[in-house]
Amino acid sequence: MPIYQLKITLDEIRPPIWRRVLVRGDITLLKLHKIIQAVMPWDDYHLHQFIVGDTCYSIPLPDDPLPRDVKNETRVRLSKIAPTEKVEFVYEYDFGDSWLHEILVEKILPPDPSLKHPVFLAGKRLQPT
Repeated sequence: MPIYQLKITLDEIRPPIWRRVLVRGDITLLKLHKIIQAVMPWDDYHLHQFIVGDTCYSIPLPDDPLPRDVKNETRVRLSKIAPTEKVEFVYEYDFGDSWLHEILVEKILPPDPSLKHPVFLAGKRLQPT
């Protein structure tokens, strides 16, 4: 499975807060959520969603007070929403504060069985508190 190099940047923060990671292309969006939580690092106390074009991916809640058309992130793989390099999409964490993260697929690399994934490559600054 190809390896994705992602740059995750917290939107509207200057100087930028960002992380660069390597992940397998076949991970689910739920797994990507957990990776983002770990590398930023957030505490995973709040709701989240991925926004790709006009489509939202999250964990649908049957008792959601604001029903939305949400696709189940546990069934969608990164390679499906980002099949090529330079694809960008959004990860929103904490709907109250609305922390938007721009995710850029910088590179898609050939498989490397010697690497254990995910791999944290680089980053700058801590998340806001």
